[in-house]
Amino acid sequence: MVLGAKLDPTQLRWQQFWTIECEEKLVAVAQLREFPEAQELGSLVVLPSWRGRGLGTYLTQHLIDRAAQPLYLECLGDRLAKFYAGLGFVPISHSELPQSLKLKFGISQLGRILFKIPVIIMQYRD
Repeated sequence: MVLGAKLDPTQLRWQQFWTIECEEKLVAVAQLREFPEAQELGSLVVLPSWRGRGLGTYLTQHLIDRAAQPLYLECLGDRLAKFYAGLGFVPISHSELPQSLKLKFGISQLGRILFKIPVIIMQYRD
């Protein structure tokens, strides 16, 4: 699902994934990645035929509730940024990231600058 959605295929650790299944078929997945002094919500995918039912919201809220450290994410475009903003995430600059995420998120920021990829960094703030 993550590869099919063309999301970042690095740092996929299946033991960090949360899933929603229906009739033994995966319909939604998301990952809570661990870093020193931070966590990242990543790899959120809901199958197209299951979108609009609140599964992405449910998984995101579950990972917010499970997070034990400051929580960050990267998303593409304003539509996803608005989705995450509705759940308590706010846009931040690369300089506001903890050191453990600066290199990882720096690569996508390079893509934003060089190729105009609309990457937005966000932090959860309750």
